[in-house]
Amino acid sequence: MWEQILSPAAWLAALGIFALRIVDMTFDTLRMLFVVRGRKGFAWVLGFCQSVIFVIAITSVLSNLDNPLNILGYAAGFATGNVVGMLIEERLAIGHIHMSIVSPRRGAAVAERLRETGFAVTEVAGRGKDGMVALLECSVLRKNVDQVRKHVTEIDPDAFITAEDVRPVRRGFWRA
Repeated sequence: MWEQILSPAAWLAALGIFALRIVDMTFDTLRMLFVVRGRKGFAWVLGFCQSVIFVIAITSVLSNLDNPLNILGYAAGFATGNVVGMLIEERLAIGHIHMSIVSPRRGAAVAERLRETGFAVTEVAGRGKDGMVALLECSVLRKNVDQVRKHVTEIDPDAFITAEDVRPVRRGFWRA
């Protein structure tokens, strides 16, 4: 058994399965993100490619169960592919984010700065635990979230900021 595990062929097979699973799970992670964002075409292509790669990888493992390295390669590729998919998705920054900014003292100044830099902002007066606050609503492309956060914290370091994914339904201002 040790002779088989230590052979270059066993390691190459496990490495091939590992690589296939990285690609498979990267596609799976990206496919799910495209599904959530309503991108049917991309989701279909990724799903098709992912399923082909999965069949090849699982067949390679099941046809040679006497090599435990194949199982390890399969599992390690699965885990690594999830992380790689997440890293790629972060870089792509596809989609929109709705940011809610609660500013206890500097809401008007924050809104003005965001508008000066090209972002649409809706201001709403509100009452918080300690008195009146400005609630600013701002929908931005995901790639612009850090820029908005930076502008807000420069003007009001005490501002409370939350963000959530959104799918635009109809009209409005979206910075390109």
